[in-house]
Amino acid sequence: MKINPIYSTFLILTLLIGCNEATEIHKDAALFSKGERITNENFKGTAWLNMLATPDSLNTMYAGLVTFEPGARTNWHSHPAGQILIVTKGEGYYQEEGKDKRTMLQGETIKCLPNIKHWHGASQNSEFAHIAISSRDKGPAQWFKPVTDDEYLK
Repeated sequence: MKINPIYSTFLILTLLIGCNEATEIHKDAALFSKGERITNENFKGTAWLNMLATPDSLNTMYAGLVTFEPGARTNWHSHPAGQILIVTKGEGYYQEEGKDKRTMLQGETIKCLPNIKHWHGASQNSEFAHIAISSRDKGPAQWFKPVTDDEYLK
């Protein structure tokens, strides 16, 4: 049985276009869900937490995806074992006490040194997400006062 070359070409193009449309539909899909809305007083604005890895008896490290709506941010805080932030989405800010605020963009990594007071969150016009990694080996995060609007906008 001989297959018509026009039919073969049509079939291949249909498959390629179909695959391309499926790729277009899912190209902006998030790798992880936002998780649960954060309801404690350590954040200003709306933020979500998806705990990706929790500490246990074999590994004291934890990792969580934190997603901030525009303008949302943490309070000032520090981590006795330090913290690593891996930006996965949007534009945000990071500031250590006594230093200038810096902009963080998707793909950047920040290493927060142990016991350094800092804050982080979304810029005014962008949703922002990062994976936060730390350890509870030396104790939990220490939370301090909220970041004022003047500090945030400075």
